Formats: sequence, C-alpha cells, structure tokens
Amino acid sequence: MAAGCSRRATLLAAGALLASAMVRTAAASESAASRPAVRAGVLKFGTVSWELDTVRANGFDRQAGIDLQLVELAGNPATQVALQAGAVEIIVSDWLWVSRMRSKGEALCFIPYSTAVGALVVPAGSKIAGVGDLRGKRIGVAGSPLDKSWLLLKALAADRHGLSLDRDAQPFFAAPPLLNSKVADGDLDAVLTYWPFAARLEAKGMRVSMTVADMLEALGQPATVPSIGYVFREEWARANPAALAGFQAATGQAKTLLAQSDAAWQRLAPLMQAEDDATFRTLRDRYRDGIPRRWTEEERAGAAKLYALMARLGGRDLVGDAPAIAPGTFWTGGA
Repeated sequence: MAAGCSRRATLLAAGALLASAMVRTAAASESAASRPAVRAGVLKFGTVSWELDTVRANGFDRQAGIDLQLVELAGNPATQVALQAGAVEIIVSDWLWVSRMRSKGEALCFIPYSTAVGALVVPAGSKIAGVGDLRGKRIGVAGSPLDKSWLLLKALAADRHGLSLDRDAQPFFAAPPLLNSKVADGDLDAVLTYWPFAARLEAKGMRVSMTVADMLEALGQPATVPSIGYVFREEWARANPAALAGFQAATGQAKTLLAQSDAAWQRLAPLMQAEDDATFRTLRDRYRDGIPRRWTEEERAGAAKLYALMARLGGRDLVGDAPAIAPGTFWTGGA
C-alpha cells in the first residue's frame, strides 16, 4: 500500500512538473510571439556572429523587447541578396555599398558596427618598414583590384613615394585564407587583408606594418569612421522603429559586455575557431579595438569626405554613377 501511494505521489509530482514546464514553454512562446522578430543574416563563423550570439545568450534581445533570430548564409553576397529579397531585416556591409544602392533607388540605411578594416602584414624578419619598401615585392591582397584597402594603399604609395603598385610591385588577389597560407610559406612578401585574418597572422608572430587606419590618417582622411555597419531597409525601419531601437540597444549591451568581460569571450571560443590561446586573445583584442566610440555628425561628415576619395580612386566600378554619398545613407533616427 505504501509503495502504491509512493508511486501515485511520484506520478502526480511528475505530472505537475510536466504541466508546469508546458505552462512555462507556452508562456515563453507567447512572450516571444509578442516581441517583434528581427532576422539578421550572418556568416556562421563571421565576427558579426560573435556579437549577435552574445546578444541572444545573455537575453539582451528579450530585455530590449525583440526576438533576434540569426539566419546563417553562405557569404556576403548571399546576405545582400537576402536583405534585398526581404528574407532578413538586417545584415552587415559597408556604407559605400549602401550609398550605391540608394543611388540606384533602393533605400537602404547604415548604423555603425565596427571601425576595424584590415592591415598590411609582413613576416617578423621582413625589411619592409613602410609603403616605400614595397617596390618589387609580392603583395597578397584580399579580394579584388577594387578592394578599398588596396585602393588606399596604392594612393598612398603614389602620393608619398611615386610608386605605382600595379606596375612596381607584384599584387596577387585571392581569398584571405589562401593569402595567410602563402605568406606563412614564404610565397608572399606582404599581405593586405581583413582584420580577423591579419590578427591570426599577428598571433603567429608576424608584424603589422601598417593598418588601414594608418593609411587613412596619412592621406588626411578620418581614421575612426566606422567602416562597416548594420544595414537595413529604410521602409522597414520607419515601419518598425521599436524593433530597430531594440536591436540597437541589444547590440550596444553586447558590445559593452565584450569590451569589459574576458569571461564573456570564453563561451565564444568555438565560433572564433582560434587554434591557440595567442590567436584567441589577438582576435578578442582586435575586435575590441574596432568598437566604435563615437557616431556624430563629425564622423558622418568624415565618411562623406572619405567617399569622395574612394569615388576618385575606384571610379564607377566602385561607387556607380554617384560622385557624392547618397543622402540618407546613414540612419539618424528616422528624422
């Protein structure tokens, strides 16, 4: 009899727990349904995922009244297509692309994500001390001949040293992982690459000869203008101001946490794919270096100035038919 009572009590308790769990699940589902969904197109192992994963893991999106959903896509072109097709609300891209789309009649907008761009990296024992030493050197360049960092490096070489890097050096354009492999094997004398790949080389003992910020400063351009940012459709932003404000609040919290807490980074280690502690620390520190500190009219004016330079360097192939940055490129709150 006692055993039967005990079994009945156990079943009742289990039933109560199950019912309670179902109520909590239903309540959570109802709560999520009441929050506007914000779908962000990301690359699975891209640096943007570090920030947005931090948002979700710490419930910053719930606190901000939104339901952030990450949509993994195969590459940057795929994220742009997804945004244009309405499959996601937000992606990360640069403001040059946003301005070009606006000049074509597609109203996209930009808010800052990072000031980090990239760097020129050389082997530790290299005699390359500056741009003037690149004559005759094999330079790996991430991306294409229209890569913005490459255009800046060419402009600086021509302005300061009378060098035409297209003619006086040996540029090699390829994907960043291949460039990292080639410079490690001694097949390249220098690599101009995006900041996460530059950080990986730096962690292996290679030397940063010059950052893109250094190039900008040397060319008399603002060096702290956020280069890449969160991009969204203006129509969506005007129709969903609370969702956009919530996204900005949630990502702001994530940035603050990642800037201050080393422990917050430990959870991100699988996403970072750092092969050793030195790489982990360098990626963390370079991300922190790129957190935008200001976004005022001064920075936006600086971006407009930089756009004019890029339009001159890259021409129509880079910026299309717009000689100046398109009005409305930078979102300032819907005014």
